[in-house]
Amino acid sequence: MFKVLVSDPISDLGIQQLMDAADVQVEKKTGLGEDELAAIIGEYDALLVRSQTRVTEKIMEAGSKLKVVGRAGVGVDNIDLEAATKRGIIIINAPDGNTITTCEHTFAMMMALARHIPQAYAKTIGGVWDRKSFLGVELRNKTLGVLGMGRIGSEVAKRAKAFGMNILAFDPFLTQERAEKMEVKLASVDDIVRNADFMTVHTPLTPDTRHMISRPQFEVMKKGMRIVNCARGGIIDELALVEAIDEGIVAGAAFDVFESEPPQKDHPFLSHPKIIVTPHLGASTVEAQENVAIDVSEEVLHILRNEPFKNAVNMPPVAASVMSRLQPYFAIGEKLGSFAAQSANQAVNEIHVDYAGDLSDVDTLPLTRYIVKGVLAHHLGDENVNIVNGMHLAKSRDINVVVTQASKSKGFTNLLTVTLKTQNDEETLVAGTLLNGYGERIVQINKFPVDVAPEGHQILISHHDKPGMIGSVGTLLGQNDVNIASMQVGRKIIGGEAIMILTVDKAVQKDVLTQLTTLPGLNSAIEITL
Repeated sequence: MFKVLVSDPISDLGIQQLMDAADVQVEKKTGLGEDELAAIIGEYDALLVRSQTRVTEKIMEAGSKLKVVGRAGVGVDNIDLEAATKRGIIIINAPDGNTITTCEHTFAMMMALARHIPQAYAKTIGGVWDRKSFLGVELRNKTLGVLGMGRIGSEVAKRAKAFGMNILAFDPFLTQERAEKMEVKLASVDDIVRNADFMTVHTPLTPDTRHMISRPQFEVMKKGMRIVNCARGGIIDELALVEAIDEGIVAGAAFDVFESEPPQKDHPFLSHPKIIVTPHLGASTVEAQENVAIDVSEEVLHILRNEPFKNAVNMPPVAASVMSRLQPYFAIGEKLGSFAAQSANQAVNEIHVDYAGDLSDVDTLPLTRYIVKGVLAHHLGDENVNIVNGMHLAKSRDINVVVTQASKSKGFTNLLTVTLKTQNDEETLVAGTLLNGYGERIVQINKFPVDVAPEGHQILISHHDKPGMIGSVGTLLGQNDVNIASMQVGRKIIGGEAIMILTVDKAVQKDVLTQLTTLPGLNSAIEITL
């Protein structure tokens, strides 16, 4: 008989399947302090919490039988993940439970924006019967741009089709094949900005997505655009948005999230007549709160019964002998995945990992998880991808993960090669190794041999091999106060295609990268941050 402790208020409906299981005994004891919980946790196999209970290292040390801690929600900042991993305790959450409720809130905001509902309501209850000031627009036959086609964005697109809207969809992992299957049109951010009537964002907040809609986008935006953000504050530049509304570029906006929450009382959104705001209500429904508990209960049951499970947010136990061989490669594996993702310019449909040399005769799945995390986290964010759910996230986006192993390693004792394949059969290859006395090294980028330490801010340049190119690049960077720490050049033949990879002291502004591409003979310049 498995014993499960519920230490935070969770409805009976949410944990019904645990209560109905013949091999599970559920006990509810809420409001316990750390010492009180530590004193009793030793008799339980599983612990279910929301956000109130802090599951500390002390509690896990006392939980001698503890196999799993379930968080009925998404965030796990109240759980010591490192302590859990050391003890082989699996931590699970419920990332899917708020999908529909956030999707529906997005539509509520879109409809309110289209028909000026909050403004009309305020005026009507104020005693003013004003039908002329609130002329709205229909959703039918309008074009909706969806930035981010994960769980929530995909559900929004599905419902928008039912409203008769045309969908332009952007996602770094959205392939043409998947777009056709979802009956949406694959588009770039620029396509959406220039052509959509409504725009909704459903991406995580990452360095790449922060202010992805800002002054440059507003300058070319279709006049009359209406913008909804129920994802994360900071994806849209708030001050630039206010300016765009005041200039008549944007017709209105509806935001459930802010860059800083709660916003200051003088935040311009709070007093602007064309902006609708709500206090981060995306997941605030009775059903969502129950759904996350149902999802977690189901996963807990699978783990207790030793059945397949998903949504773990820490690493499951690995044999010590395997761990000792793989652990030195975790960091470089994740960096190679991240480097490849930042280098690729098309939606990825396959991650191919080749292990050679010392890694050819060991179960490399734990290491593969780090590589997949590195690939996905660049676009989805570190807080949304981890070494366990990465494989599930890749599968949900139709990304195939292929692993091969070979004893020969091109002269290296060990060699990891990550190849990203896209829908257009383009490939981005990055290979790395651990060198005695030198540590992590990138030794190949696409077809070019290099010797680069994978760290800090780097600029990857594709160019023609000709005299003066290095000097031109160095001069331009110097003029923009960018200091070069190291430089590597790779080429196959004299005067042919070549690459240059520079390690620089700080992040490089986008306009500097654009300036680089104007140099004669220089094809592309990409910033890589590791």
